[in-house]
Amino acid sequence: MSSELLPRTAVPLGITDPVERARAELKAALNAIEEKANVPKRAAKATERAKVSARRFADRNPTGAALAAVGVAVTVGAVVWGVVRLYTR
Repeated sequence: MSSELLPRTAVPLGITDPVERARAELKAALNAIEEKANVPKRAAKATERAKVSARRFADRNPTGAALAAVGVAVTVGAVVWGVVRLYTR
């Protein structure tokens, strides 16, 4: 298997030299920590997945998407109204 096909967080198979194996494991561990700790990158990926899913749903069911958008707007409006009402009391 070519190293170009491996994820950044994987250790290549077949490394026999213990020093090279330790370096590869350290590199993979550091890459995994970087992937896990990079919250903005993870949030951007999750947002993109949600947008794709919402577009797919809207393409399949435009009426349901419109109703969902209205429902979200009403819910957000009610929450904001409730917070403001509690704050002003």
